[in-house]
Amino acid sequence: SAPPSPRQSPKPREEPAWRGSEEAGTGMTQELKLELQRFALQIRIGILEQLKARGFGHIGGSLSVADALAVLYGSVMRVDAENSTREARDKLVCSKGHAGPAVYAALALKGFFPYDELKTLNQPGTRLPSHCDRNKTPGVDMTTGSLGQGTSLAVGMALGDKLKGLDSRTFLIVGDGEANEGQVWEAAMFTAAKQLTNLTWLIDNNKKQLDGYTEDILKPFDFEEKFRAFGFEAVSIDGNDVEQLENALTRRPLGRPLAIILNTVKGKGIEEVENTAGNHSMTPAPEAFDRWLDELQRKYAALGQGGID
Repeated sequence: SAPPSPRQSPKPREEPAWRGSEEAGTGMTQELKLELQRFALQIRIGILEQLKARGFGHIGGSLSVADALAVLYGSVMRVDAENSTREARDKLVCSKGHAGPAVYAALALKGFFPYDELKTLNQPGTRLPSHCDRNKTPGVDMTTGSLGQGTSLAVGMALGDKLKGLDSRTFLIVGDGEANEGQVWEAAMFTAAKQLTNLTWLIDNNKKQLDGYTEDILKPFDFEEKFRAFGFEAVSIDGNDVEQLENALTRRPLGRPLAIILNTVKGKGIEEVENTAGNHSMTPAPEAFDRWLDELQRKYAALGQGGID
């Protein structure tokens, strides 16, 4: 079935989306909440449209970050599809580059390229490779894919903006399995040491990685405590709740960079995928994609009637 019509993007934000820390957690309007929930569902639909066209792909970790991307691109980030290389824009680095389908869906819905182009994912000649590539995809701010390296790239971008005196923010999405890489912690140490408060880390703590559960492969312990030990202001939230996401992303760090631990569900939004153990990358049958798309369409229709929790 056809996806819902792309949302109308609001006028690009002129000022950073800060609220004073004393206001953090005060909630949002019901109108904005519904708008962001709809946007997250549209992103999930876009993810499935891409993977259905290709026949396989990184479904679990793309679905888990759909809500974060909806809040970033739908409320928080200063981006403009008509001026996508403006120096003072806010920037996203998806260091877990295999979640490219989620980023592409958000960008298409924001008007950076035609929505129908999503169906060219990872095809010969496409502008949408399996992992994010800034040289190919309009709106992608940094090439990623080799896990861990996106963290250092985001640090360099944020440091460069700080040295230039720009008020832009950089947002870095890191996978919990990706945090096995030592480079992640070198970048975290540098972020705090150089007081890069314009760089916000988002850890997608969906509890799984390529070949199993993070607890079984390399126990991560408490991410919030670890980032505090590295000199961050750290907070743990439900990373699939748009209200908690928006509150956390708009709180102003007080002298230290902010790390937001997103407690998410791998495959979030599609119950059958959520309950599949090996849902990092899947090769579902076409009828499964159709079934899941219908499921999302029903949820989208329910939101149009006043919302679902």
